[in-house]
Amino acid sequence: MVVLNKIYTRTGDAGLTALGTGERVPKHSARIAAYGTVDETNACIGMARVHLAGAYPNVDAVLGRIQNDLFDLGADLTIPEREGAAPRDRLRVSDAQVKRLEDEIDAMNAELQPLRSFVLPGGSPAAAALHVARTVCRRAERLMVELAEQPNEPVAAPALKYINRLSDLLFVASRYVNNRGADDVLWVPGQNR
Repeated sequence: MVVLNKIYTRTGDAGLTALGTGERVPKHSARIAAYGTVDETNACIGMARVHLAGAYPNVDAVLGRIQNDLFDLGADLTIPEREGAAPRDRLRVSDAQVKRLEDEIDAMNAELQPLRSFVLPGGSPAAAALHVARTVCRRAERLMVELAEQPNEPVAAPALKYINRLSDLLFVASRYVNNRGADDVLWVPGQNR
C-alpha cells in the first residue's frame, strides 16, 4: 500500500530525484525520462477515457486496466535490475500482461474492416485523444529502448513488449471508437499537390 501524507518534500529542489532503490539521479536522466513519459501516456489515456463519456464501455474497461498496468510499468522502471544488486521484491510487468493486450487488440480488430490506407489522427474526440496517447506511448517506447541500450541501465523484456503492444492497442482502439472504423479519416497520398 502506498501512503502519501505529504505531497511536497523539497528533496527534488536541487534537480535530483530518487529511484525505487533509493539511488539519487538527475531528473533529466534517461530512466526518469522513460518512466515520466510512461506517466504522460497514462494521463493521455485518462483524457481519452473522458472523451468516451460512457460510449464503448468495453474499451473504457480495457483502458482502465491499462492505466493500472502503466503504474506497474513505472514501478518496474524505477527499480532497475542491475548486475550485482541485491535481489529485492520488485513489481515487474509480466508476459501475461502483454498477452492480455494482444488478446484485447485481436478482439477489437476482429470487428474492424481491414485498412487500405493509413489513418489520419482524428474522427471523434475520443479517437483523436487515443491517437495522442498512441504517439506519446511511442515516445515512451523510444526512450525505454534508448535506456536499455545504455551500460548498466537494463529494461526488462516484458516491459519493452508491453509498451510496444500498447501503442498497437491504442491505434486499434482509436479505430474502434471511430464507429468501428467507419468514421476513420484516411490518408490520401499526394492529395494536396
